[in-house]
Amino acid sequence: MSPFDEINIEDDFMVFRFLNNELKPFSFQKLINSDLIQFHFGIKGKASFIFNEGRYILPLQESSSLLLYNPQKTLPVNLEIEPNSQVISLFIPIKKFHGLFSEQADYIPFLSKENEQKKYYKEENISSSMMIVLNQMLNYDSNSPVKKLYIKGKTYELLSLYFNKNEGTDIEQCPFLADEENVLKIRKAKDIVIGNMAEPPGLQELADQVGISLKKLKMGFKQIYGDSVYSFLLDYKLEYARKLLDSGSYNVNEVGLKIGYSTSSHFIAAFKKKFGITPKKYLMSIDVDA
Repeated sequence: MSPFDEINIEDDFMVFRFLNNELKPFSFQKLINSDLIQFHFGIKGKASFIFNEGRYILPLQESSSLLLYNPQKTLPVNLEIEPNSQVISLFIPIKKFHGLFSEQADYIPFLSKENEQKKYYKEENISSSMMIVLNQMLNYDSNSPVKKLYIKGKTYELLSLYFNKNEGTDIEQCPFLADEENVLKIRKAKDIVIGNMAEPPGLQELADQVGISLKKLKMGFKQIYGDSVYSFLLDYKLEYARKLLDSGSYNVNEVGLKIGYSTSSHFIAAFKKKFGITPKKYLMSIDVDA
């Protein structure tokens, strides 16, 4: 997955996914209309919003969210995302938002009549249930033909959780994940397999390393990331392989070895199954485009 992915759900209704796996910060700038409500979610690591040409910096910490709305002026997004950090941002027109929450307007301060033309700022911690949905949105296959539909559904789910203050009803389908510590263990398991993609630990070893049972590892990983541990890892490895090929610094055999394939034929078959083209032909297409 590239460091930035934009999904346009409807007119001016947008989801931005930021996944910075590089060793240096990733900077992003975009002008945002004044009639859009902004939700920013720090999933992992750290990011910062830069205002007034660097004179004011607003941090976005891990497991925290920011709601920004200023109907009086255009509020540009000038975001710097630190290495090994992940952020999801939502932008929703105020009219669309009113339509979604008209019956609940009394519970949402900036929708009230007295506040409708005032700027609004709110910082909150991200609940365990919201973190599950955010990780599902972040890790959903960028090449899926139903990506827009999936992300739209998850966006509505995320908003309902954001404004639902009764945390006890959030995760009925998976009580194990209602515990923030368990969510952190599952995320640690994901980081371990990615950090050791060429030689990942076995499932039982992985469960032991993060301190949960094998059954809970499988259940929790599937719930948060929408796939089994090794299916998720395979998809990640192949996306990483494509990035290595894009860099032009490695040949097909070198890339296969880097992601854990001892024989190039197995790597070629897996790459073709995911992307519909062999690594060699993919390299040739890059050269042609260049």
